[in-house]
Amino acid sequence: MTYSSAGQLVVGPAAEEDWPVISGWAHDEGWNPGISDGRSFFAQDPEGFFLGRLDGEPVSAVSVVNYGARYAFLGCYLVRPDLRGRGHGLATWQAAQAHAGTRTIGLDGVVAQQDNYRKSGFTLAHTTFRHTGVLPPRSPAGVRQIRPGDHEAIAAYDSACYPADRPTFLKHWLTTEGHRAFVRFDDGQLTGYAVVRPAAGDVLRIGPLFANSPADAAALYGAIAEETGTAQVAVDVPESNPAAVALARALKLTPSFETARMYTGPIRPVADQCVYGITTLELG
Repeated sequence: MTYSSAGQLVVGPAAEEDWPVISGWAHDEGWNPGISDGRSFFAQDPEGFFLGRLDGEPVSAVSVVNYGARYAFLGCYLVRPDLRGRGHGLATWQAAQAHAGTRTIGLDGVVAQQDNYRKSGFTLAHTTFRHTGVLPPRSPAGVRQIRPGDHEAIAAYDSACYPADRPTFLKHWLTTEGHRAFVRFDDGQLTGYAVVRPAAGDVLRIGPLFANSPADAAALYGAIAEETGTAQVAVDVPESNPAAVALARALKLTPSFETARMYTGPIRPVADQCVYGITTLELG
């Protein structure tokens, strides 16, 4: 395991029981993480989470979660507010990056950090805006909640929309307590799926929302609307899919929080036109 030091700082692995500390910092930043996200995150890569500690107390965090042999995703880059500007975040970042090896690393970077990410070798792929609001009623024609027999088809569909295969992550993400997953079929073929989950704040989170067409995505939104009623929802919509942006606006969802998807190198082809909402800012 990788360790680094900056003054008194020691960087080492974080365990799942440390997740409330990391998610609490994320909540304080307004990122609104899902209540049960940690279970799925650690299932994908139990060794991909790191904490920097001063005298045993957590002060910084970052995750570098590996997906297969070619791709990793960096997230949860956080420093306790009262200890910022002392190099703790950079030391934690540098120690954790070694976990990715030679893999291309992706991240969703907040505006304030994007210049720093460029200096670390990341290049912009597209921007993403979180859209928030109450979903209006829409027809959920062809949509139902997932069944155990759907998992193989969902994993195959997901692989076309994401830079790596992630069946282990999906196995947990689709079935974790509180998560509601929906699929749409047309003539026996899967044409989209979506997940909505409770979050640390009052706003429910949608992610992913992958669909073949605006009509498929709209029907999935309709099923989510039936599930969420008058509750506020949030979905992170990539600007790389203009149809996704147009649909979010048609649903009267308000754009706010901006991030940038950035990579250190090449990724395999992704069906950007099918990505109506990314899964999470922490794991892509």
